Amino acid sequence: MQGYKEPGFQERQAAANRAKGKALETLRNKPPVDEAALALKLANRRAKEEAAIQKRAADRLAKEAAKLARLEQLRADEAAAIAALPPVLTEAERKAARDARYAARKSRKS
Repeated sequence: MQGYKEPGFQERQAAANRAKGKALETLRNKPPVDEAALALKLANRRAKEEAAIQKRAADRLAKEAAKLARLEQLRADEAAAIAALPPVLTEAERKAARDARYAARKSRKS
C-alpha cells in the first residue's frame, strides 16, 4: 500500500483554477436582479425604519408625559404636606403661649 503523496505545485494550481472556474460559472448562472423587486424591498425597509423612528418618538413622548405627571403629583403632595403643617407662630404668640403655661403651672402649685 502506498502512502499519502503531497500534491505538487501544478496539481494545486490546477485545483485552484478549477475552483475559480466553478465559482465564475455559478456567478454567470445567477439570475439577473429584478429592479422592481429590489425597489419594493428597499421601500419596505424604509417603511420599517420610519415606523421604528415614529415608535421611538412616541415612546419618548410617553416617558416625558409620565415624568411630568409624576412631577405634578409630587408638587400636589408637597402642597398638601405644607398645608397640613401647623401654622408658624410669631414671636408674640410664642411668648403668650409660654406665659400661659407658666401661669398654669403656678396655679397648680398654689
